[in-house]
Amino acid sequence: MATFTVTHHQRLDNVAVVQTLESTDITIGQQITLSGLAHGLNGTQTVFAVPTNFFIGVDEEGDYLYNSDVVIPNQLLFQDIGDDLERSAADPVGTLVWTQTCTWITVADLTEFLGISGATANDTAFMTSSVNASNAWSFKRRNQAGYHDSLTSVPDSAVKAGVVLMAASLYRERGSIDSFASFQDMSISAPVASMGRINQLLGIKRSQVA
Repeated sequence: MATFTVTHHQRLDNVAVVQTLESTDITIGQQITLSGLAHGLNGTQTVFAVPTNFFIGVDEEGDYLYNSDVVIPNQLLFQDIGDDLERSAADPVGTLVWTQTCTWITVADLTEFLGISGATANDTAFMTSSVNASNAWSFKRRNQAGYHDSLTSVPDSAVKAGVVLMAASLYRERGSIDSFASFQDMSISAPVASMGRINQLLGIKRSQVA
C-alpha cells in the first residue's frame, strides 16, 4: 500500500482530476482511494488517464481535451459525477491510497518448479515470502515498462514462467545476501543469465507491440 498527498483538484464535465505532491507509478485502469477532500471527491476511483497537461473538458465524442501549453505533473483523471470545480489547491490537503496485491502465482506453482514441498513450517513460510516478493516485483517491473496488467490474472504463460523463476531464485538464495547459498570456501557468483531470462519472459527491456 502506498500513500500520497493530494495538493490540487478539479472537476469538469463529470470528469475529475487530482494532482499529487509526489510522482506515482499508478497507471490507467488501476484503482485509487481518496480521502480528506471536499467537493464529493472522496472514495474509490478507477484511473482513466494520467494526463500531463491541463484538463479543459470533454468533447462531443467523449474524448478528453487538454491545454497543451500548460504542463501539470503527477495528475490522475477519473470519472466523477458532480458540479464543476475549477482547478484549485486542496485545503486541507487530501490523501490518496494505492493498494496493489498481485497474485499471479502461488506456492503451489513454486513447489511444482522446485519439485519438492516445504520440509518445515519455516520452509513453507519462506516459500510464501518468495512468491509474494516475486509477484510484487514482477508486477512493478512490468508496470514501469508500460504494461497495464490485472493484479489477479497473469498476462500469459511466458510471464508466469518468469514470475515463478524469480520466486525460485529468491527461495534458493535463502541464507545468502546476493547469490545462491553454498558451502564452498570460495565465493560464487549469481547464475549467469538468470536475470536476463526472467526479464525476457516478463517482456521487460524490449519494444512493446500490440
